[in-house]
Amino acid sequence: MANKKKLSAKESEELLTILKVRFEKNMNRHKGLEWAAVHAKLIAAAYAEKLWSLNEMEKTGGEPDVVGYDKKTGEYIFNDCSAESPKGRRSICYDHEALEARKEHKPENSAMGMASDMGIEILTEEQYRELQKLGNFDTKTSSWVKTPSDIRKLGGAIFCDRRYNTVFMYHNGAESYYAARGFRGSLRV
Repeated sequence: MANKKKLSAKESEELLTILKVRFEKNMNRHKGLEWAAVHAKLIAAAYAEKLWSLNEMEKTGGEPDVVGYDKKTGEYIFNDCSAESPKGRRSICYDHEALEARKEHKPENSAMGMASDMGIEILTEEQYRELQKLGNFDTKTSSWVKTPSDIRKLGGAIFCDRRYNTVFMYHNGAESYYAARGFRGSLRV
């Protein structure tokens, strides 16, 4: 399975070109950071699986970009920066438990399951609100966010969106799914 989570040289080159163009086009998302340093980290052999995860984010419509740098860990933080919730990750319920609870009309997957398969983390409400400071995201869609365990134990899950120039947090049954709801992910490299 580890071999599956590695890109070919051509795939890596194509992804790095996409990421570089996006990085340079959106400097407001990562003030003070240089592409050369991000690039050096991404091409290091130790991060091959992370590059694969970024490619999965890209393939599902997430448009990943650097949104920060953690000085303590030396990690660059990538988030999905697509204008709307990533198209390839919509119409899904919250987690595997919710997926199994559906008796009929089950979605193909869950937000937590897809995130795990992709090697990324689903955004927390706090991360989602920080992302919204960098632009207007989810003005027509919504995104599941990491739900506190006390809410999840009661069958609920939370999601966020941006309407009326305001970021809102809502709740739903974790087993619900909608064509306009997906999830946004985060990856540390």
